[in-house]
Amino acid sequence: MNRSRALLYAGIAALALAGSVVQAQTRMFVRGTVTSLEGNLLSVKSRDGKDLKINLAPNFGVRAAKAITLADIKVGDLVGPASMKRADGTLVAISLQLFPEALRGRIPEGHMAWDLEPGSMMTNATVAGIVQVTDGRELTLEYKGGPQKIVVPEGIPMFTTVAGERSLLVPGAYVVVSTQVAADGTMSAAGVSVSKDGVRPAN
Repeated sequence: MNRSRALLYAGIAALALAGSVVQAQTRMFVRGTVTSLEGNLLSVKSRDGKDLKINLAPNFGVRAAKAITLADIKVGDLVGPASMKRADGTLVAISLQLFPEALRGRIPEGHMAWDLEPGSMMTNATVAGIVQVTDGRELTLEYKGGPQKIVVPEGIPMFTTVAGERSLLVPGAYVVVSTQVAADGTMSAAGVSVSKDGVRPAN
């Protein structure tokens, strides 16, 4: 085997290995309180009591939670309500996030299982209609694959996010982090959503 062919095979093997590493990574949401931030290593006490370490990207982003109300939700907005199903089949939101318009196209849209609570669902979609109901408002949400109606009661946690600073990542701050978990358990993330002024990222 000549040298050029050996290098070619070595390159193919490296690509195959890289592909297997990417495939081995899984996505996991971490919710909990900050215990420390040392450089770009974020330590979090998860809501189920685990001590986790997350490697943040060199230029990681920070999004701070900001409270909103039902009155802030308009037709055309991109939202993400977490919901539970009632016995009659009605979906009722237990929290709701209003996404900044800049995130449209970057947020995976659809109706999917969620891990906020056992049996919860998440619907990332555009608001197509709003109807006043007895216990709040019923949102008609549209996404590729079909519409979904979700009742949003008054008083549930509702928030959006605004640009934040790493200085918010202090011990005790509540965070939600979408992480990639490698086969060896190493966790990494490109950004963090964090509480501010008592408002938590609730999803």
